[in-house]
Amino acid sequence: MPAANPFLALPYEPAFESLGEDYYDSVSAAEFPQHILRFRNNDLLPRIGLNPADVSDHHFIEAFGKFIGRMPLLAMRYHGYQFGEYNPYLGDGRGFLYGQVRGKDFELYDFGTKGSGTTPYSRGGDGRLTLKGGVREVLAAEMLHRLGVRTSRCLSLIETGEALWRGDEPSPTRSSVMVRFNRSHIRFGTFERLHTLQRPDLIQKLLDHVITYYYPHLHRERDRYARFYAELVQRVATLAAQWMSVGFCHAVLNTDNMSITGESFDYGPYAFIEKYDPKFTAAYFDYFGRYCYANQPLICKLNLELLQVPLATVIPTTDLEAGLAQFEEHYYTAYQQRMLHKLGFEQLPTPLADDLLKLTIQFLQTTQIGYHDFFLALRQQFSPQWREDANLIFAASVSPNADALASSFKQWRQIYQQALASLAEPEIAVVLQRLNQHNPSTILVRPEIEAIWEPITVDDDWEPFNALLKRIWESVID
Repeated sequence: MPAANPFLALPYEPAFESLGEDYYDSVSAAEFPQHILRFRNNDLLPRIGLNPADVSDHHFIEAFGKFIGRMPLLAMRYHGYQFGEYNPYLGDGRGFLYGQVRGKDFELYDFGTKGSGTTPYSRGGDGRLTLKGGVREVLAAEMLHRLGVRTSRCLSLIETGEALWRGDEPSPTRSSVMVRFNRSHIRFGTFERLHTLQRPDLIQKLLDHVITYYYPHLHRERDRYARFYAELVQRVATLAAQWMSVGFCHAVLNTDNMSITGESFDYGPYAFIEKYDPKFTAAYFDYFGRYCYANQPLICKLNLELLQVPLATVIPTTDLEAGLAQFEEHYYTAYQQRMLHKLGFEQLPTPLADDLLKLTIQFLQTTQIGYHDFFLALRQQFSPQWREDANLIFAASVSPNADALASSFKQWRQIYQQALASLAEPEIAVVLQRLNQHNPSTILVRPEIEAIWEPITVDDDWEPFNALLKRIWESVID
C-alpha cells in the first residue's frame, strides 16, 4: 500500500480563508493530460517539517499537478496600478492559494499556484503558465535567494502536456504548473480593491489580519497601525536596495506585484544587468522605461504612497507620511551596507564609505565594464598586499594607461587602497571572506538562461538546467 502523501498530511491553517468570501473566490483546478515533475525544491521541505527522503516525485505530482485531496482552493481578489493606470479587473487569473502552513521558524507560508487553470479573473485567458516562464521563475528565485534577497521561492514545477499560444514566445509552447512558496500573497492591490469598493470595514479587517499573522510583534501595541506601515516602508526600501546591489531589474513593479510582507515575488520578464546602465529596462513592453533599473527605488516609494490611500481610512495621514519620510534613509543605509559587503567591508568611516561607493558606481558607469565581472574579479584577484600599495590593485588585469579606464580607475584604486588601509591588519583576512560570500561566480544574465532553454526545447535535455541550479548554489562561498 503506497505511503500517505506528506503534503496532504500537513497541518494547514485556514488563515486567509478565515477572512471570508469578501476576499476570494473558491475555484477548481484544471485537469491536465500529462504530469512530469521538472523541479522539486528539497531545500524547502525541512522548513515545513518534511524529510526530502520521505517525499516522492509522485507526492509532488499528486498534490500540485493533479490537486488531489486539497480543498478549498482560493482565487484571491485584488486590483492594482499597472504602469501608472488603475486596473479594477485583476485578481488571481491563473493560480490560487493552495494552502498555508506554519514553518519550523513559526512563520506562516503560502503555497500559491501559477498556471493551474482559469478563475473568475482570467479575463479571457487560458489560465496557464508556459514551461519557459516556470523555468525562468525557478531560476530567478533561487539566484536571488542565494544572493541574500528576501524573495519567494518555487516549491515545484510540473510540465502538464498542453500546447500554448503566446505572443512573446515561439508557439506552440509547452505548459506547466508552478507552486510558489512565500510568506504571503496579499498585495498592495488587495487593499486598493477594497478602497475602490468603499469598504473601510474590510480594509481594517484585512489590516488586522496582516498584523496578526505577519507582524505579530506589533499585535498588542497601541500604535500598531502606524508602526506596521513604518516597518513595511523599511522592508520595501531594504528590498529595493537588495535588488539594486545585485543588479536585478524586476521589470513589472505594479502594485499587484508588491507584497504586504515586503517580499520579492512574481518574476516575469526580469533581467540581471550586464553593465551598469541606470536606464536598462527588462520588459520589452515597458516602452518609456517606467520600471527601468534605476527607477526601482522611486517606484517602490510611489507604490507605498499609493497604498496610503486605502490605509488612510484606518491610519492617520500624519502617521503614514511620517513612515514614508524615512524611505530614502532606509534605502541608502541598506544599499550602502550591501555594496560595502560586495567590496569586502563590513563598515567604514562615513565619509570614506560614501566616497568609495560613489567612485565605484562612477567607475562602473564610465568604463561600462561588466557589473558582475568587476566584483567577481575583485573576489578572484584580491591580495592583502593591496593594503600597502595601490599600484598592485588589479595590476595583472587592468592597464592604468588604457584611455577608457585611466582617470576613473586611478581614482577608484586610490580610494579602495585607502579603505583597506583604514582596517587593522588582522581584518584584511576577513575581506576575502566577504568578497567570496557576496560576489557570485554565476549570475543569470539572459544568455545564460537561453543557453539552458535551447536543449530543453530541442532535445528535452534538462541536464543544463540542473547543472545551472547547482552552479547557482555553488556560486558564493559561505
